[in-house]
Amino acid sequence: VAGGDVLHPPSAESLTQVTASLRAAQVESVAVCFLNSYVNATNERTTAEHLRRELGVPVCVSAEVSPQIREYPRMVTTACNAATMPVIGPYLDELQKWLSAEGFGGSVLMMLSNGGVVSAEDAAAIPIRLVESGPAAGALAGSWFARRLGEDRLLCFDMGGTTAKACLIDHGEPDLTNVFEVARMYRFKKGSGFPVSVPSIDLVEIGAGGGSLARTDRFGLLKVGPESSGAEPGPASYGRGGTEPAVTDADVLLGLLDPAAFLGGDMPLDADAATKAAATVGEQLGLGAIDTAAGIHEIVNQNMAAAARMHGVERGADLRGVSLLAFGGAGPVHACGVAELLDSERVIFPVNASVLSAFGTLVSPVRIDLAKSMPRPLDAIDPHERDALLDQLRDEGRRVLAGAGVLAHAVQFRYGLDARYAGQGNEVTVWLGEGDTWPADGAVVLDAFEHEYRRIFGLTIPDVPVEAVTWRLSAFAAAEHVEPVPLSERQHAEPIGHRPVVFERGVEAVSTPVYRRSDLGSGVAFDGPAVVEERETTAVIRPGWSVEVSSEGSLIATRGAPS
Repeated sequence: VAGGDVLHPPSAESLTQVTASLRAAQVESVAVCFLNSYVNATNERTTAEHLRRELGVPVCVSAEVSPQIREYPRMVTTACNAATMPVIGPYLDELQKWLSAEGFGGSVLMMLSNGGVVSAEDAAAIPIRLVESGPAAGALAGSWFARRLGEDRLLCFDMGGTTAKACLIDHGEPDLTNVFEVARMYRFKKGSGFPVSVPSIDLVEIGAGGGSLARTDRFGLLKVGPESSGAEPGPASYGRGGTEPAVTDADVLLGLLDPAAFLGGDMPLDADAATKAAATVGEQLGLGAIDTAAGIHEIVNQNMAAAARMHGVERGADLRGVSLLAFGGAGPVHACGVAELLDSERVIFPVNASVLSAFGTLVSPVRIDLAKSMPRPLDAIDPHERDALLDQLRDEGRRVLAGAGVLAHAVQFRYGLDARYAGQGNEVTVWLGEGDTWPADGAVVLDAFEHEYRRIFGLTIPDVPVEAVTWRLSAFAAAEHVEPVPLSERQHAEPIGHRPVVFERGVEAVSTPVYRRSDLGSGVAFDGPAVVEERETTAVIRPGWSVEVSSEGSLIATRGAPS
């Protein structure tokens, strides 16, 4: 029951029946979820021990995967975890065996969705924590750049082949969300998927990538995405049988991408196929291929800017004037256009932008985020009960970090609380400080809650009591210091050529200088329009922007400031 008392323990007969049913179904793993198990997990653990012994398959219990209130998200999280265990466990075992055979003697660490890394063993124990870990690594790279460049706020803009993602870095850190959705019926529509209660980097994702397809809708209007051509057949210009125009095809027609230089020239694109595909859609719109391509480019930029703007609004943040960090294979092509729509005046194009998420894993801390629900009125919390709960979380945090090679004295703790006004159905998370003990009394917690509630909703609710619901602890160690190799200084760089580029629909192409990224040393500056090519991506500098190369090789593009 809700108070933690066991009403009925699982009987031997019921366990036998469940075991027989699961065995007949030839299950590969089992999720065990009982009502109110976040308070008392005895029944779950009894059942799990029996099933492990009788079935010999991975079994996980909700009290260990997600010991939080709300049985449906807890059940979904545990079920998703069970579904991934038979896949992730053997994969990581094989990976470590292969690395060992190749002579690797270090530790294998895995990126989690919260932006931290842990040992492969701990990642395999609760593999649902790995979901969205790739985008999380990109956000951690954004945090590194924000701190290095002195940006109080920075918008990470990651555009790849099928999706675009945006994540706001605030005061050097991305926000966490405690619940996200998986397996959406409509991939980019909130509420159409299953809620998973796992701490993850708070970002927005939309169906806007290089492979996003352009079509006319039932009203005869041009739309782009969320449908994608995928890698096979890919955009029409890939020459693999695709016939519908994708964003990459549009970028080729506009001159933003050089068909002969794609992937360093190893994968030349078919501009004629791109033209034919765009013309097919253009016929339905009464437009030529070039104007259709310009429309595709404009719409996908608008879609991404709108999603980023909504991401900021949902967090109570105004993105006007916030710098962009452009990465992913397609991000640098579209970043200046998106920045203009967001009224941003600065875009950073980092070195190796197409694989920046990999760099993010190098600057990520060893970290685990833990939570346990213990609902209580804020003014009626028993300090001994609270401290006993936090002791459990601290012990688990120390164990996980020790498994990743962190020494005991290097472990740090940060404390948070999910709280709400009495009668509400959702909570607000407040972070309260760091240390070896709980850092705040009731008055401090109340003040922090009201401040955060007012920041998000614009008001507080006087004379309504506040409830503490879920207690959170982040156990972490400082990330390794990474210092990029500085570029040699260079005063000037010559373009390797010029090509016509269309920057606006209905406007003639502009002869645009093309630079090779490797030719640009520290201190080089030039005005847009310009195109900067490297093997895996292309940075497009629109008219009205200027660029200066930083000491570590980033292109810093500024709007309206000639170099």
